[in-house]
Amino acid sequence: MRILVRAGMHNRRDCPVSVRTGSRPEGRHPVLVEEETRRAIPAQVEPEGEEILLWWVLDNLPAGAERAYTLEWREEPLSEGVQLVQREGQVEVVVLGQAFTTYHCGPEWVRPFLYPLIGPYGLSMTRRLARSEDKDMDHHHHRSFWVAHGDVNGVDNWSEMEGHGRTLHREFLRLDGGPVFGRIVAVGDWVSVEGRKVLEEVRDLRIYALPDRCRLVDMDVELKAAEGDATFGDTKEGGIASLRVQPSMEVRNGGRIENSYGAIGEKEAWGKRASWCDYSGPVEGRWVGMALMDHPEGFRYPTYWHVRDYGLMTANPFGLSHFYNDPNRRGDHILRAGESIKFRYRLYVHVGDAREGQVAEKYHDFVNPPEVLSG
Repeated sequence: MRILVRAGMHNRRDCPVSVRTGSRPEGRHPVLVEEETRRAIPAQVEPEGEEILLWWVLDNLPAGAERAYTLEWREEPLSEGVQLVQREGQVEVVVLGQAFTTYHCGPEWVRPFLYPLIGPYGLSMTRRLARSEDKDMDHHHHRSFWVAHGDVNGVDNWSEMEGHGRTLHREFLRLDGGPVFGRIVAVGDWVSVEGRKVLEEVRDLRIYALPDRCRLVDMDVELKAAEGDATFGDTKEGGIASLRVQPSMEVRNGGRIENSYGAIGEKEAWGKRASWCDYSGPVEGRWVGMALMDHPEGFRYPTYWHVRDYGLMTANPFGLSHFYNDPNRRGDHILRAGESIKFRYRLYVHVGDAREGQVAEKYHDFVNPPEVLSG
């Protein structure tokens, strides 16, 4: 099979791509061979109905250029890529032989999260985990990279104040490593302090095998009203995709917030809608950053941002009355029994600020990917 990729209007670097194709030969592993250089590129497949999706990473393809490959099937995969190591209450993620993050879902935690996030230069990008006895740390419930909301049928599944709700991990639907990505699909239940189920959550994480100058995580979140109607309340205390950065990166310590419309800092970016929001700053003398990107297929795109100079950045599409400072601009949303609401985000960890990290350009990899033709 011959596959042709066209970069389109944007430079493509460290860009995951996929194409739907036919069946996979039993016991064989895909490899793409560049026609011009004969270089072998790691590839990975996953089922897609009666067909398969073939995935690989474009390392560098300039705007307007194209590249042709031949698909081969071999007895062994070309590389390990992303490895997932399951332990009690957690899944460790290793990218190209380097520790990247761990998915924590044990009963000792109020809700699942990824921690740490190891970015460029081997630096840890998110704040150390806070516990109730840490009197010197604010907002103990801000745990690295997590999913939460402060009012669903009156249940506070955001804070850890008295009477708060929880997200209880139930099972993993998928734990797959591979040459191109690792995939974690986890099912959890949002419950009240009494244990009453409010929502069912399916969190789908895809972590790509990219070089250590950057890291990329796609996160799809589906929330289902499995036990009757569920009302998402209008509150700023929430974030379906939430980050708490290292203290040295905070704006109040010299860091920088920037969004897709050029807003700078909390004053300009808080409560505003944007396709992406970036938080960058110094860690151990190096300037690094993280961008959260919202996809047009997600709920209330572009989302609103609850982003603070003290290090918090969350995608919150519900807190409209707070963001507009108008009690008549309501963001409540009723999810009828049996219905689901879906969110789609990308986390991009990069060198430098939003400009140096080329966040605006990388956003197009997410929403306007290269054209792929097969035949």
